[in-house]
Amino acid sequence: MDLFESANVIRWLIVVFLALLIFSGLRPWLEKLGMGKLPGDFRFRLFGREWFIPLTSSVLLSFVAMLIAKFL
Repeated sequence: MDLFESANVIRWLIVVFLALLIFSGLRPWLEKLGMGKLPGDFRFRLFGREWFIPLTSSVLLSFVAMLIAKFL
């Protein structure tokens, strides 16, 4: 792997990390709108901690972001 490919990997890791931070910060507000309770959003308890995997909500938010970006 050359320098350019490793820079792309690092850039994507930063983007994913920032997206997770933003989503977790907006989670209480999004739950009021019904996000996180859609079919395909998984919530389970493991090792005494509640885990949340918002698959459907992530797809829906990505679609909305794509539409906004397309019209701007």
